[in-house]
Amino acid sequence: MKKILTFLMAGAAMSSAAAAEDLSVVGSWSSLPLHQDYEAPFWQTALPEASGGTINTTVTTHNQMNLGVGEVFRLLGQGVFDVGMTVGDYAVADAPELEGLDVPLVAMSADKAHAAVDAARPMVEEIFEKRFNSKVLAIAPYPPQVVFCNAEVGSLDDLKGKKIRASGRMTAKFLEALGAEGITVAFSEVPGALQKGVVDCAVTGAGSGYSAGWWEVSTHLLPIPLGGWDPVVTAINLDKWNALSGETRALIEKEIAEKFEAPAWASAEGALTNDIACLTGKGECASGDVRDMVLVEASDGDIERARQILETDVLPEWAERAGGDWAARWNDSVGTVVGVQIKTN
Repeated sequence: MKKILTFLMAGAAMSSAAAAEDLSVVGSWSSLPLHQDYEAPFWQTALPEASGGTINTTVTTHNQMNLGVGEVFRLLGQGVFDVGMTVGDYAVADAPELEGLDVPLVAMSADKAHAAVDAARPMVEEIFEKRFNSKVLAIAPYPPQVVFCNAEVGSLDDLKGKKIRASGRMTAKFLEALGAEGITVAFSEVPGALQKGVVDCAVTGAGSGYSAGWWEVSTHLLPIPLGGWDPVVTAINLDKWNALSGETRALIEKEIAEKFEAPAWASAEGALTNDIACLTGKGECASGDVRDMVLVEASDGDIERARQILETDVLPEWAERAGGDWAARWNDSVGTVVGVQIKTN
């Protein structure tokens, strides 16, 4: 709470110093490339400069404020800060229908993931307005959520019986349907959990795992998007948005699409290739020292089995929890793009 008050007082001081729109911004994980390379440069520099001094920002991240990841959009809706961003999956306790934004293994490339997110966006915008009193400004990807194992694996079926840290609720459901045990472990605690055998494997972005040193306690890498692409939603409090002038709203939408969202997606596919190379030594690594994890390529059989599990177990269970017409809407949008359909009565 002290950090929140300090952050808000800084914004108030800034507001009194100049006749400009002031935005308090809470970003995603401060240690990861999405924040360092895209969020922080956009909110701290690109947007204020593009506004010609009519927009000022104070920028921090949810982990720097010691916020629980599930609190970010809740607090945003209450107006505690103006702009917030974090993984959509972190908010599914408040909005189970939001799980449809990021489904495991339906998008095997960044282009397909981007198309799926674009298809889902009208639904996401509706969810955020109703559930979180917020306007969606952007949806950008973390790297695809792949599998790090401190155990020998050669295929998707080898995950059966293993304890695996999931990256989201739908991923946990998928793992359970596969015959594995989905375990909840905080990101920062995963290396210790892998080392001590609390979990056998863990799901996160390849780049995130590389940066956090998961290669030190893992031997095998299965680089398929078992946890989806963990889209990060950027939203602004709806009351704040409606209070801005039409000119300011148009500027923010234009700038965030061109200088944040587009470049983040453009880098996603190349980032995965680079991260795999850095973790396994297979290819050119431009990010640092090369590690020696064993690369386990997914087979066509793995992908087909995953699709069957999604269609028969995971997606119908989500459709029941989400209720309403969300399954039909997902089929008509995301499902059409990725070639997967939920059976509805």
